[in-house]
Amino acid sequence: MTAASSFLPLWNRSDEWKRRLEMVRGARSFLYLSTFYIQWDAYAVEMIDALDEARRRGVDVTLLIDGFGQRLGIVLMSARRRRALAARLSALRDAGCTVTFYRPAHFAQWCLSGGQHVKIQVSDAGEAIFGSSNIAKESFEGWNEYSVAVRGPVARALLESYSEIGGTVPQRHLDELSYTDHADHELDYWLYNPNNHQGRLGPLGWRGDNTVTTKMIEMLAAARTSVRLTSFYFKPVKPLMDAVIQAARRGVTVEVFHSHRDALPATDLAWVAAAVNYGQLLDGGATIYENRHGEHSKIVVVDDAWAAFGSYNFEDAAHDRLAEAMLASRDPRAVEPAVAIFNDLRRDPDNMRVTQESFDGLPASLRRKIAWFGRFKWWM
Repeated sequence: MTAASSFLPLWNRSDEWKRRLEMVRGARSFLYLSTFYIQWDAYAVEMIDALDEARRRGVDVTLLIDGFGQRLGIVLMSARRRRALAARLSALRDAGCTVTFYRPAHFAQWCLSGGQHVKIQVSDAGEAIFGSSNIAKESFEGWNEYSVAVRGPVARALLESYSEIGGTVPQRHLDELSYTDHADHELDYWLYNPNNHQGRLGPLGWRGDNTVTTKMIEMLAAARTSVRLTSFYFKPVKPLMDAVIQAARRGVTVEVFHSHRDALPATDLAWVAAAVNYGQLLDGGATIYENRHGEHSKIVVVDDAWAAFGSYNFEDAAHDRLAEAMLASRDPRAVEPAVAIFNDLRRDPDNMRVTQESFDGLPASLRRKIAWFGRFKWWM
């Protein structure tokens, strides 16, 4: 359990981006930033320029990028853009910034898409930004994302956890995060990196207890009236899927908001892996919405009284291959903004409701693809 002295929801894409840049530009001692990938575009240029300027005025700058995530990200980039990004990151290192690509300890983990998916930004000013956004145009002009800006002990807890996802934080930086404001907003911070608990075969045959998965299963099991959640593509590990379906079958209103197959131009396989479960979700009474632009936020609201948000996608990889983290709270200051987001999503014309009729009406070629590739859901 930790706490915040201030809590600012960042659902608006422009507001979050401005807040991130203001933090970098205002840093005087240190700045930490972790991301799943960086897409070489105007946002990456602006952020890297700001990091470079911070370093030149004496700030200790640490940038942590996931190696597997970046491999996925470069699929969306031309060869020219890849070279430009590599050159800028190299220049950041030459300027004295710490630029690290996270790679799990075991070769099998690397081959099977092991990595870190946690997005944390913290500076000596005492504020942390935590949520779902990557440093990419998709996160600030395309997909829905949700982050929060927090102060207080929670900022130190987030920075301390940096070492769990492949970073290093000297004690002097932690000591600089001292607080005098009253922190009365209680928060649970859950982080789990399965790569730190697996042997040389990585996720193959691993049956460990992912504490983030377990905590969310417990909350879903306790739901009495409603469960509302967002995910990039909703294709969770089986125990989590079972908890969602069981909630729906006992009369809990269950709403799932995730992405349409067109939201990821490079491939529709992530959507295919999600569509495999449409039948049992609809049979159980759940309501499914697909966002044409992309739903990349990760929010769970139970009984309109408890909310969790962060990086955890509802997918197998979040359970056994990727480091993930969530903040959870029963405080109305965290719950009410999340409830308002779901009210907005329900009214958003970009969200298309999936019915049994619309699912059955998919082209035969697409239904065959679901039937064939669905058996490989774990890989997608």
